Amino acid sequence: MASAHARPGTAPAPDTAGALRELLDLLGRHAPAEQFARPAAAARAAGADRTQLALIEEATDAALAVRRTLDQHRRREAELSALFDTASDLAALSDLDAVLRAIVRRARLLLRTDVAYLTLNDPVEGDTFMRVTDGCASATFQQLRLGMGEGLGGLVAQTARPYASADYRADIRFQHTRAIDTAVGEEGLRGILGVPLRVGSRVIGVLYAADRSPRDFTPDQIALLASLADHAAVAIDSARLLEETRAALVELNAATATAHAQSEALRRAAETHDRLTDIVLRGGDVADVAAEIAALLDGGLVIQDADGTELARVGAAAPTPPARGIAASRSGGRAVPDDGVWVSAVLAGPELLGSIALGGRPDLTDSDRRLFERASLDTALLLLLRRTVAEAEDRVRGELLDDLLTAAHATDPRRAETLALRARRLGVDLTEPTAVLVLHGEPDLRARLATRAIRHARTLRGLAGPLGGHVVLLAPTAEPGPLAARLAAELGEALGAPVTVGAAGPATGPAPLPAAHAEALRCLQALTALGRTGEGASLPDLGFVGVLLGDRTDVAGYVHRVLGPVLDYDTRRGTDLVRTLEAYFDQGASLSRAKDVLHVHVNTVVQRLDRTARLLGADWNSPARALELQLALRLNRLSRSPGPRPA
Repeated sequence: MASAHARPGTAPAPDTAGALRELLDLLGRHAPAEQFARPAAAARAAGADRTQLALIEEATDAALAVRRTLDQHRRREAELSALFDTASDLAALSDLDAVLRAIVRRARLLLRTDVAYLTLNDPVEGDTFMRVTDGCASATFQQLRLGMGEGLGGLVAQTARPYASADYRADIRFQHTRAIDTAVGEEGLRGILGVPLRVGSRVIGVLYAADRSPRDFTPDQIALLASLADHAAVAIDSARLLEETRAALVELNAATATAHAQSEALRRAAETHDRLTDIVLRGGDVADVAAEIAALLDGGLVIQDADGTELARVGAAAPTPPARGIAASRSGGRAVPDDGVWVSAVLAGPELLGSIALGGRPDLTDSDRRLFERASLDTALLLLLRRTVAEAEDRVRGELLDDLLTAAHATDPRRAETLALRARRLGVDLTEPTAVLVLHGEPDLRARLATRAIRHARTLRGLAGPLGGHVVLLAPTAEPGPLAARLAAELGEALGAPVTVGAAGPATGPAPLPAAHAEALRCLQALTALGRTGEGASLPDLGFVGVLLGDRTDVAGYVHRVLGPVLDYDTRRGTDLVRTLEAYFDQGASLSRAKDVLHVHVNTVVQRLDRTARLLGADWNSPARALELQLALRLNRLSRSPGPRPA
């Protein structure tokens, strides 16, 4: 599959999936080890990037490891086959205890002794212990343990030589101990013969024949018992080999299952990589990748960017990535479980691009975990591509924003037309009413503020970018004030710090935008001076302050915003509420002096002011509202007209 982003004049990127399939084919044919280097060499020659080469080299190492494992298993199978042939010669090895009992019984019968028994060396304890007895009556004797060199048996076990005693009780050649003499005495043994059980040059135990009366053992009897001891040693060693064979078979089966699982994991990884890469190269977005991963792993999925903004959500069980899990995955470079949620950091080297959280799968197999981690790599590729495209687009949009807000085109129609055309190519229609908003936050958060403002601008079909120590946003709207208030609240909550937004407009076309920008700056300064940090507004929202600071002073609009309900009431009813308000404020808010000026009873003044309170609100006489009302009354008096009612 060729890369969708190959530069003109360069060879297309190599087919990574093809290289992985070639590795699987070599593994399936059990090709020589040196041939496994060909896919990586071909990819390098074709100009593969570092990520692709790392993927192919990782797959090559895994394939070689599987091949080595299979070679080891083939060699072990050949060895085990030989062991099985040897084991088949000892038909009675299905029950080692039965074979040893038969040998001990045969020794007793053939040598015609009262007792026969067999001890085995314990390399851990450094002594020898009773394994099988025939003809014994004493429980103490049957549980006897002999130190190396102690008694006749300990000496045989230590020296690997046969020893016989016609009368053990009186024989001073052996190291007698109380425990041994007591056990031998309880059993009543006198004449004892012991021969070593040898496997090669190693002594593993002793075979004995003993009488309860003194007895001299002939060389033939010693040789016969030694022959039986050899058979016992072969049986014991064959049983050991058989046990090792069984363990090896278990190990072989486990290794074979592991090899099959690794092969299946490689196949699934290759298929997953193909599907996810195809989505990326076809121009798919994060939601498409999330849907594919969720379907592959059968769980709910959430993908977030580095700031914690949700980019995609799939499934009802989709969890929010826990910050602790993201940090653990980032530091370890692996997917990690966190309270039933699997989290994988999306990384580009040490840089955190985002995170993926998988819910509904508390227990992931190793294969699925590796697939989850591989999906994070493909997600990182997509996010890097998106960021590269977004950065290029943001540069273009930022340059356009700078050009739009400079005063040079305000008197140059041709340049203004060119700017409008550039804006249309970016999906921004300046023929619509457009607001200019200036955003201000703490200096150390300015970069994050710009990033989020740019994201909002894309949603609003506008432009945004840093300018003059602030962040400026252009958005199509006829109501700058409400948009400024909403952005101040949303961005302040997102950044965890106050964001103040001054707005101006709406402006139509490029020409008025520089003046609107200057007005938005004055509005921002006014908000700061008024102690309204963290709020958003336009100059008209600031009352008489907006009237004083605005370039396009709308006196009639201001008068009607402040006095509109009273003016309308007087017009409809023919009352004198406005004149009563003027008299009331002119007389220093004195009811008695106001009634003299108006030539009415004081109760009439009170009734008129009560009506005014119902029209303007109970706080009409507060200091701030009173100041607004007095200014509006004076402007109304100067204009000699209540002003046209806004449509």
